[in-house]
Amino acid sequence: MATTKDPGSAADAAGVERLGFEDGDLVQEFGYADDVDHGVRDAIADLTGSDLADEDFDDVVDGAIVWFRDGEGDDLTDTLVDVQTVLDDGAPIWVLTPKPGRRGHVGHNDIQEASTTAGLHATSTFSLADDWSATKLGTRGRGR
Repeated sequence: MATTKDPGSAADAAGVERLGFEDGDLVQEFGYADDVDHGVRDAIADLTGSDLADEDFDDVVDGAIVWFRDGEGDDLTDTLVDVQTVLDDGAPIWVLTPKPGRRGHVGHNDIQEASTTAGLHATSTFSLADDWSATKLGTRGRGR
């Protein structure tokens, strides 16, 4: 049975602060399933002051998180293209994947390949929660 931290725990709040979201930001969430870290979700909502928008939200957002697991049939490149459709210019995109050794782990090279194909690039990765790593994606500058 998967464990999650208590909502809003200090560890979740510290990790979530590294995501760069601010009070008043609207963050869209992709790939929600029963295995997500609810403490991370709640910490983002506490930090921004609003619940996460779901995948069907179609207005401009200030950032996005993508819960992605290998072997679940979804294509990361397609998901990243979808994520960008309502994202404000320069808004952060974070891909949250199970850590190495956990079911559904996605290797950094796979994230980099999918992000490059989607017109993005992976810039940094850190441990966000007990079972999840966060990889920041950025847009490629013009002329590159």
